[in-house]
Amino acid sequence: MVQAFCVKCKTKREIKNPKQVMLKNNRPAVKGTCPVCGTTVYRIGKM
Repeated sequence: MVQAFCVKCKTKREIKNPKQVMLKNNRPAVKGTCPVCGTTVYRIGKM
């Protein structure tokens, strides 16, 4: 599973519903939600 740092929980969490996205500068990233608090989290890089 893909993990990202949640700013609200202040810890690394597994990304719920991960989706591959492209940032403005054409870098790949993974976007999803924190399974505990529901905040949107990002991780730069491919899935």
